[in-house]
Amino acid sequence: MNVFARKTLEDLNQEARAEGQGTLKRHLGPVNLVLLGIGAIIGAGLFVRTAAAAAEHAGPSVTLSFIVAAIGCALAGMCYAEFSAMTPVSGSAYTYSYATMGELFAWIIGWDLVLEYALGAATVAIAWSQYLNKLIESFLGKAYVIPYQYCHSPFESIGEGADKVTGIINLPAIVILFLLTIVLVRGIKESALLNAIVVSVKVLIVILFIALGWQFIQPANHTPFIPDATVYTDAVKQTERNFGGLWGVLGGAGVVFFAFIGFDAVSTVAQETKKPERDMPIGILGSLLICTVLYILFSWVLTGIAPYEDFRDPTKGKEASVAYAIETYMPGYGALSKFITVAILFGFSSVILVMLLGQSRVFYSMSRDGLVPKIFSDLHPVHQTPSKSNWIFFVFVALFAAFIPDSVVGDMTSIGTLFAFALVSIGIIIMRKSDPDAPRPFRTPLVPLVPILAVVVCGAMIAGLGKENWARLGVWLAIGLVIYFAYGVRHSRVQLNRQ
Repeated sequence: MNVFARKTLEDLNQEARAEGQGTLKRHLGPVNLVLLGIGAIIGAGLFVRTAAAAAEHAGPSVTLSFIVAAIGCALAGMCYAEFSAMTPVSGSAYTYSYATMGELFAWIIGWDLVLEYALGAATVAIAWSQYLNKLIESFLGKAYVIPYQYCHSPFESIGEGADKVTGIINLPAIVILFLLTIVLVRGIKESALLNAIVVSVKVLIVILFIALGWQFIQPANHTPFIPDATVYTDAVKQTERNFGGLWGVLGGAGVVFFAFIGFDAVSTVAQETKKPERDMPIGILGSLLICTVLYILFSWVLTGIAPYEDFRDPTKGKEASVAYAIETYMPGYGALSKFITVAILFGFSSVILVMLLGQSRVFYSMSRDGLVPKIFSDLHPVHQTPSKSNWIFFVFVALFAAFIPDSVVGDMTSIGTLFAFALVSIGIIIMRKSDPDAPRPFRTPLVPLVPILAVVVCGAMIAGLGKENWARLGVWLAIGLVIYFAYGVRHSRVQLNRQ
């Protein structure tokens, strides 16, 4: 048994031909890649996690948190680009880590991607529920909103004493996950036109909020810009977090990192790029730069319009924070709040769909490699989709969305993805030593400096997320390793072929 057994490039070439992916045309230029990156990056994280990072970690200095997160993404993005350009198929970190670092690393990254995709979908589903209630309130009034206990987890409550209401289950989150799982099972794909419209609307929302909200900024809300280092205690969950100072900025970076998840979509199309050695860094850094500027301006306006303390209060701006800030502090713009809420709901639905699709794709690949049971790669006889896998992950994601707070699943998504990025960055250093002569259409510059810096920055953000999240990540990885050694390594096709 060799847990570091690797797939060969010949194996991947054969798989690519079998799956019809062996003849990808190189038709993407730098502009295409930048637009692809912007579309993939701007999503739920910005509209949900910005306020959470300001409230619980960084205050107004959440703008600095976005800069730190962007630097980590840029450094890791260079490493992602080299890996994806080396391998003959487009795919996730799991696919090409199998060929470059071996089976154990591939398993760890594949298992870790559950945190990115599945729990990411759960986080967005919870946010969808919050904004749905805000939409109902805007159009029909508070009398018609979904009762608190049926749109919140059992770990959340509102009010005190006799007026205290505790959540039971988040039903709207389950409903949207169920509907989108049906879409995935039937194999209905979003058209290019619809996807372009969703992306355009998301960018328009950000620009509109920045342009119209700028005049309502109150300088007092940005003073002090970096709050003094203290400890913030969440009144509901009774958890302590570093607030303010350096650790507040780093903790905020770990939280808002969620807003950058998706940038690695650029690195997965290296085989369809005309000049990957030139265009990949332009696509990755260009899209990150544009989104970072928009994110900094967005967070500056949001924390300038409303004091970050409002985002701690469940009766004020803790939920649907953007809509709350507009309705409360931007008089005369009620219609804008309604438009943004509707647009965000559509955007969230698109993000959930993509995350659920990505999750089933990763486990489909792992199942075909024998690392997880065959049920995850069984295809529907009519729709030719991994329908059983989709329904299994619906149950898994729905349990988290229904019974766990968004702050917990959101932080787990961030820390899991950061850990995967750090592993990929380390993999570049390993590959330069183990396979120095392998063809590299794109080469990460300044190796080993860039990968080391990527690990340092990602590690700093992981450190900022706190001991609770470290423990959750450790438990998750331990569960994964037990499954790998109990099942995966015994059924691995690579291992069986070597016997």
